Amino acid sequence: MNGLAQIRIRNLNVWYGNVHVLRSITADIPPRRITAIIGPSGCGKTTLLRCFNRLVDNDDNARVEGDVLVDGENIFAPDVDVTLIRKKMGLLSQRPFPLPMSIYDNVAYGPRIHGTAHREEIGPLVEKYLRMTNLWDEVKGRLREPAARLSVGQQQRLCLARGLAVEPEMILADEPTSALDPVSSRAIEQAFRELKDRYTVILVTHILRQARRLADYVFFMYMGELVEHGPAELIFESPRERMTREYVSGIIS
Repeated sequence: MNGLAQIRIRNLNVWYGNVHVLRSITADIPPRRITAIIGPSGCGKTTLLRCFNRLVDNDDNARVEGDVLVDGENIFAPDVDVTLIRKKMGLLSQRPFPLPMSIYDNVAYGPRIHGTAHREEIGPLVEKYLRMTNLWDEVKGRLREPAARLSVGQQQRLCLARGLAVEPEMILADEPTSALDPVSSRAIEQAFRELKDRYTVILVTHILRQARRLADYVFFMYMGELVEHGPAELIFESPRERMTREYVSGIIS
């Protein structure tokens, strides 16, 4: 990969109890691109993603060895402020989890908690982030309604807007369209295309067609190992490794 890397992964190993989940992962992730992590179910995609914001720590049985450098800082160093690391990462899960409050307050929550905006600035910020996720025109007349009244697809875009409102550097998306209908999935994908000029997007997906549509860079994982990584065009059109060729052609799944 040419150019600077925003995330550098060096000899990363993760165990859950005695199960070796990630095996000696070493790679770089480019800034302001969409990097898709692909591979069969259970290959370690989500565990790798959870390392980037230290959510892997939430499992008491997890043990991590190796380094993950974000903007040059080893986020697994003993003196790291995990809260600051997570503030850099907007997280979009498989299913949306809007806060039990209004549409407006969901987006305003981050700026209020972190004190990053004055009261009179909150309204314009809510509009800004709802526009960035292509949701504003659908909800501008109902901002004070509970977020739970939105469709699942709208809730997912609202969660993306809420994540962006804390001004992260990266968006971590763990199969973010797996619970959505095709129209909502296209809306999320379009948002990612527009956001990658400002943010580094790391997308875990089991949908090869989605990775082909969106990815600039690709990680292919299999049984906890990073088999191959590189520009999306090379991975999908002329991969070096036989296993990668078999996966992208549908021979293995």
